[in-house]
Amino acid sequence: MHFTSGYVTCAGREIHYTEWGAQHPRTVIAWHGLARTGRDMDELAQSLSDRYRVICPDTIGRGYSQWSPDPRNEYRLEFYAQLAADLFAQLGVERAHWVGTSMGGAIGMVCASGLFQPGLRDRIQSLVLNDNAPRLAAAAVQRIRDYAGNPPAFATMAELEAFFRQVYKPYGWLTNAQWRRLTETSMRRLPDGRVTPHYDPAMVRQFVDHPNDYDLWEHYDALQAPVLLLRGAESDLVLPDAAAEMLERGPGKRGMARVVEVPGCGHAPALNVPDQLDLVRSFIEASERWT
Repeated sequence: MHFTSGYVTCAGREIHYTEWGAQHPRTVIAWHGLARTGRDMDELAQSLSDRYRVICPDTIGRGYSQWSPDPRNEYRLEFYAQLAADLFAQLGVERAHWVGTSMGGAIGMVCASGLFQPGLRDRIQSLVLNDNAPRLAAAAVQRIRDYAGNPPAFATMAELEAFFRQVYKPYGWLTNAQWRRLTETSMRRLPDGRVTPHYDPAMVRQFVDHPNDYDLWEHYDALQAPVLLLRGAESDLVLPDAAAEMLERGPGKRGMARVVEVPGCGHAPALNVPDQLDLVRSFIEASERWT
């Protein structure tokens, strides 16, 4: 794998990102899920880097990005959109396709709608929502809050990997090497030497301080970019009725939305196998003919 690691200041906070295929003029932003890091996008970024510049940020409070000194006001979609707008500016991105897993899809939706950041509306050429929708199942949100808000700590990496294998089993099939890399790229060591997931536990306050942050129909209805929803066939977060409604309103009503169920996955497909990668690539390439 060939990428570079960089840091930029966005909205006054240091944000880490990896960059692939920097020589290409066309750009893809690949944004990870709630309790994850940009390294989840390695396979996707590598697969696209033959034709695209791919930028994979760590959201504030995750991975190598700065933790927020103001969790109430900064761990929320509106601030994440501000980070994204500054990331575009800092990295010289004029237009980009957006691929977002879970929270990363929600960030892409609020950016592309232009309701938070009007300057981004016409700069996002297409939007892939990897198991994310404008309405999420409350029981699944609670499940995610429960495990993300109380990250465990373990004496060994082997124990942490076993935890990740259980919690992220809905990702679908991963090789042993991919599970090991997922563990190594999303851990930090505590002062007592134990290992724990690499994020600020306060980021889950988003669901308490901003309980309606993921009610996004207003943003979805405002989208002008083509949308692809990849729904894990066994997802408990994006239910079939939400996916169906996406086809009936907003870009769906205008014939600009598509829903594909990904077999063998729940929340959320890992975007690490050829079938999933081909879906994303073909959608991005087709959307370049529409925009």
